[in-house]
Amino acid sequence: MAKQRAEVDALSEAEARAELARLATEINLADAAYYQRDDPHLTDAEYDALRQRNLAIEAAFPHLKRKDSPSDKVGARIGDGFSKSEHLVPMLSLGNAFSDQDVEDFSAKIARFLGLSGDDTITLTAEPKIDGLSLNLLYQKGKLVRASTRGDGAVGEDVTANARTISDVPEQFGGKDWPDEIEVRGEVYMTHADFAALNSREHEAGRKGFANPRNAAAGSLRQLDVSVTKSRPLRFFAYAWGAVSAPVAETQWDTVAKFAEWGFSVNLLFSRHETTQNLLAAYADIERQRATLGYDIDGVVYKVDRLDWQARLGFVSRAPRWAVAHKFPAETATTLLEAIEIQVGRTGSLTPVARLSPVTVGGVVVSNATLHNEDEIARKDIRIGDTVTVQRAGDVIPQITGVLDPGRKGRPAPWAMPETCPVCSSPAIREIDDKGTEDVRRRCTGGLICAAQTVERLKHFVSRQALDIDGLGSKQVALFHERGVVKSFPDIFQLEARIAEAGLPPLAEWEGFGETSAKKLFDAIEARRRIEFAAVLKGLGIRHVGRTVSGLYERNFLSWSRFWETVARAAEAPESETAEAARAELAAIDGVGNAAVDALVSFYSDPASREMLTALDAELDVLDGEAASDDSPVSGKTIVFTGKLEKMTRDEAKARATMLGAKVSGSVSAKTDILVAGPGAGSKLKKAETLGIKTLTEEEWITLVGSGRYFDCA
Repeated sequence: MAKQRAEVDALSEAEARAELARLATEINLADAAYYQRDDPHLTDAEYDALRQRNLAIEAAFPHLKRKDSPSDKVGARIGDGFSKSEHLVPMLSLGNAFSDQDVEDFSAKIARFLGLSGDDTITLTAEPKIDGLSLNLLYQKGKLVRASTRGDGAVGEDVTANARTISDVPEQFGGKDWPDEIEVRGEVYMTHADFAALNSREHEAGRKGFANPRNAAAGSLRQLDVSVTKSRPLRFFAYAWGAVSAPVAETQWDTVAKFAEWGFSVNLLFSRHETTQNLLAAYADIERQRATLGYDIDGVVYKVDRLDWQARLGFVSRAPRWAVAHKFPAETATTLLEAIEIQVGRTGSLTPVARLSPVTVGGVVVSNATLHNEDEIARKDIRIGDTVTVQRAGDVIPQITGVLDPGRKGRPAPWAMPETCPVCSSPAIREIDDKGTEDVRRRCTGGLICAAQTVERLKHFVSRQALDIDGLGSKQVALFHERGVVKSFPDIFQLEARIAEAGLPPLAEWEGFGETSAKKLFDAIEARRRIEFAAVLKGLGIRHVGRTVSGLYERNFLSWSRFWETVARAAEAPESETAEAARAELAAIDGVGNAAVDALVSFYSDPASREMLTALDAELDVLDGEAASDDSPVSGKTIVFTGKLEKMTRDEAKARATMLGAKVSGSVSAKTDILVAGPGAGSKLKKAETLGIKTLTEEEWITLVGSGRYFDCA
């Protein structure tokens, strides 16, 4: 993790934004392949690394977090053929740890969040992370009534009939003391021996076998013909729960013990520990036994044992704060670096890409890898013709981690990044920021005259992360641009007319289209004329103005026209009081930095951008943002916490405020509604008093928002 953090810290905001966009696309595609088709195109290590890099970049650049961030999503939408089954409590995923230090950090974060002292003991459980298919089992009065896959975390596929064929899934609870209703959760898997026997039978019957036991288990459970599932040797480990009508026990350990009493198979390597060192020892022990277990695991899961602490810790996005998966190391391979090519991104960044002799790494064939930037190539001294080590986990996937033969004879001179754009031949420069720091990325200065940038911006504009025009994907955008009918954003909404004006046949006559598909595309374009403020702003592709910043501007300005009027004032005369006031208004939002304001002003200062905006406004009906609701006494208000809080930790206070619909800011301004001040409050309290902002003590804050439990966790 230390290396990853260092490389993430070296990213510029533009690089971070581009990486988050790339990661969102790759993770969405991987989720669809894994959860819907049971045919993953990435190894677990590669997928985990994508998730890890996404989280690392979001942690380093929180204001760039996308509204459609993969860190907020679990699984994928359910496929066709099965009835939908809504989970009573969402099935979330887990955060990942990849090093001992990550585990130390996990324990430290728990202590900080709960406000524990060094003398307090945090007991955690450890259990193998089974590489299978998650299953949710709903029991009422001890009887199985429904079984469903994870799906998108909220709604899964109803596979009740299939689950009843698994011997490890009891039809009726045994033992005693079970609640009236409970969702028991665990993993469906297949042993190595059963997998080998199944594949042997498949091959003998002339059918294609499964790639691995996980695919076999998932494919077997998700059979429309229950007799096929019944013929497959599926197993099930129970280890978690969702909704429960009454408490089962006070700890994770005792609850899992109850599962065993009721008739479930639980993992015999499940253990609990009072120190991080013991957790890591358990991890090492399980890793040593991995090859002899007879089933696939890809790490060890740690969970806070006390359930009341789990409830206090709650959740962040797609994962609980009280659990983490410590993954096993990824695989590596060696291959030949045949060439280095340059890709030009939407914001003009030039990215070197290694073309490799195909090599299998962790079950996936790799033929190219990003080289990040020219400084990274120089640091690793990577040259064409080198034999390199390739890894599909960690920082970016796949990546070149080193050169095996730097002393070989005939090795060429060090590779040099071109100083002109390979697409439009415009100068490619490394920008210098206001602190005199040179950008690690070289960028094409051609702007919209660069075909690569234009096409990439158009693709971004219509993508799911922005306007989300169904049926208008990357291939279609590239085709329309190549034919000269879509050169700018407004052209999309005049597509049919522009095709006619260009003297081209109607779209229905183009190869790959027909009457139905052409009509669907035009209808989809029309449907997006009424569009959300944040979607359009994000779609413009302005550097440093991503989904998060766009959403913040929508919630704070509400009006699309008022927002651009403010940007216009900020761009009029940089030194004037009017411009300074407008800039201050644009920057006075928690989560928006000066880089975003500078980028907006720079964008609007370009006559071509203003002309494009005017034309786009004529095509769109941009919807105003919605004002905050009045569901709670602080809904829609901006809250600042300062000083020491004694009845809850700062993280708990912020989480509570956010749950109640408030906006939490780190600084006091004229837009602040309430300052919650604990002992030791300093400059923020003084500023609030000067501005006449309402100030509350911690006790008054608790009274205002309600004195009940701060977190409810089913």
